[in-house]
Amino acid sequence: MQNWLLPEHVEDMLPDEAWSVERMRAQVLDLLRRSGYQLVAPPLLEYAESLLIDGSADMDLRTFKLVDQLSGRTLALRADITPQVARIDAHLLNRQGVVRLCYAGSVLHTQPRGLTRTRELLQIGAELYGHAGLESDLEIQQLMLQSLALLGIKDAHLDLGHVGVFRALVSHAKLDRELESELFSALQNKDSAALQILARPLDAVLRNALLALPTLYGNCSDVLEKARRLLPDYPGVAAALDDLQNISGKLQPLVSSVGIDLADLRGYHYHSGMVFAAYHAGSHDAIALGGRYDDLGKSFGRARAATGFSMDLRLLYRLLPPQAAKLGICAPHSDDAVLRDKIAQLRATGEAVVVDLLGDAALRGELQCDRELVLRNGVWQVVAL
Repeated sequence: MQNWLLPEHVEDMLPDEAWSVERMRAQVLDLLRRSGYQLVAPPLLEYAESLLIDGSADMDLRTFKLVDQLSGRTLALRADITPQVARIDAHLLNRQGVVRLCYAGSVLHTQPRGLTRTRELLQIGAELYGHAGLESDLEIQQLMLQSLALLGIKDAHLDLGHVGVFRALVSHAKLDRELESELFSALQNKDSAALQILARPLDAVLRNALLALPTLYGNCSDVLEKARRLLPDYPGVAAALDDLQNISGKLQPLVSSVGIDLADLRGYHYHSGMVFAAYHAGSHDAIALGGRYDDLGKSFGRARAATGFSMDLRLLYRLLPPQAAKLGICAPHSDDAVLRDKIAQLRATGEAVVVDLLGDAALRGELQCDRELVLRNGVWQVVAL
């Protein structure tokens, strides 16, 4: 077998992409730092029970697992950093007030999320703990949109949803877990035929509400008005619709358009309230997403109000227009002390200075330089190639 081949949907990052992605990472982390978020760096590998979210079959299928040679226990390679950050907040920091944390690191998926997607994502994001109000939802969503704008992602569309609508409907009807799971799958897959069959034995109010959910997407004001007409006035439903109305109006200046999708139950076992996802014409998948997950910390001994967002820098890189790489300055290989000082001065100003060890003019193009250092009248000068 050719030993330079990589597994399917796993690829190297070559210099142009690697440097660009590193700059993107630094830009977003600096924005988060200036917004009061503290950086954490959880390990790539943990015991499986720490990484697998209770009740999420999707997360279980997405996660690589192996046996620890030291303990004999099952280990897992993280498929999402958010559970790790929740563990840090709940168990290690153990603070009582609002905690803002951010992170950036690789995650691995057993299956790609799309035909052109990698299985090794570079996930970056922010999480806010200890506040249950809309103010924290809004802060996180604004930070996500500001991050996209900072990276040069233009004309993003934001979809808002709320798992509280579906939860309120099934809780009021006291449905068993199996039927609830089947209804969830049908809604998430927008499978109206399956939904009609599953809802047939239910009472008319619940049946009509569930059948209406896949139709409740599109323009914010239109969808919310229609939802108030078609959905029962349960407290959980009304509160969720009010939250969506309040938030959508405050986000308009930061994004090209805001929509509502009440059948978006992405992360239903994970999230507990408002969810959101940003889309772009250049991608079939969401380019950034997040939501509220107040119950996640419970498995680590302390449930905390929580909301956050994440995005894959490798996906975002592919949406940006190609940018010409900044080229460096070629310097001859010499023991000249004055030349060494000149190179040090240039590097201190941020210039890339590449010493041409081979001195072969035919290979100079591989050095990625558009200027060179030459000795003229006893002075080392930078001139164009």
